[in-house]
Amino acid sequence: MTGAARGDTACPVHEQNPPLRRGWTTGACATAAAKAAFAALRTGAFPDPVTITLPRGERPAFALAEHALLPDGGAMAAVVKDAGDDPDVTHGALIRATVRALPPGSGVVFAAGEGVGTVTLPGLPLPPGEPAINPMPRAMIRAVLAEVAGGEADARVEISIPGGAALAERTMNPRLGILGGLSVLGTTGIVVPYSCAAWIHSIHRGIDVARAAGLTHVAGATGSTSEDAIRRHHTLPEQALIDMGDFVGGMLKYLRAHPIPRVTIAGGLAKLTKLAQGRLDLHSRRGAVDLPALAELARAAGAGGALAARIATANTALEAFTLAGAEGIGLPRAVAEEARRVAQRVVEGAPIRVDVALFGRDGALLAESGED
Repeated sequence: MTGAARGDTACPVHEQNPPLRRGWTTGACATAAAKAAFAALRTGAFPDPVTITLPRGERPAFALAEHALLPDGGAMAAVVKDAGDDPDVTHGALIRATVRALPPGSGVVFAAGEGVGTVTLPGLPLPPGEPAINPMPRAMIRAVLAEVAGGEADARVEISIPGGAALAERTMNPRLGILGGLSVLGTTGIVVPYSCAAWIHSIHRGIDVARAAGLTHVAGATGSTSEDAIRRHHTLPEQALIDMGDFVGGMLKYLRAHPIPRVTIAGGLAKLTKLAQGRLDLHSRRGAVDLPALAELARAAGAGGALAARIATANTALEAFTLAGAEGIGLPRAVAEEARRVAQRVVEGAPIRVDVALFGRDGALLAESGED
């Protein structure tokens, strides 16, 4: 992935006036650079700015940050990625394409240059050994080269992102088996600010990699503390850990269509209380914990009327759990069970067993759901 950084808080929902500015994906930038380089390879002149057509018909123009005809007969062009107002880790990165002619009939061959990763695990849209340039950016590049050539193009296209290897350490690429750098992504060519598309993409790819590896148990965690805790608790391998963030619904819906036999949802008290209350997006901007509803759950777990009233008017979810714990009420276990029931309904019909584990801020296990 080239967008959301691993460990970031899940993408907030922003409502601003004027609207947030959109940007361009890494794939769109690579396409523009490749078109400019290929045009110069054929004509000796670099179009600047260079215009490309995106999959939905938009025609943005990109200014070139670098361009050169190379001594070996190749051509190089580069653009600076503008992700708009999205907090994309590659915003401002240089996306460079180096193009060299190939013999007729060779087609377009892709290569990973500096800062672009290589696929090493099955389960991704590309087989192991391929440069991490995703199918849609490849199709976009082939299309613009064919536009310049007036027919099928024969060229080697190397995409590089200087500094990309360091940026990739802040993404999920290492866990997905994409080594040595970033992925060149983008299905529309446009980055929508705070759409969380990169995060959702990494969740889906993580599940795909786990399935391809034959894993039968994965865990989705809301944050790094719960991820470390669930990994130790169940002795899970790296590829079994899904950086779910607040997107429990997005993870479960993808799993329903791409099942893995066992799924554990791990998180803290407040977020998993929201899941127990039927929320599938756990971000704070989607709403706070419903304390009166939590009080009713505590009552069902054995709390008396006075305690339930105190929980209903608590300042925070943490205070509510502290009040219940002081009187020996197993509220964390009740939340875990209710959260499991909500999650299990999302994957109903798929051969998946869901369980839920609640952890404290110190990573200590507070409760774990049982089985039906």
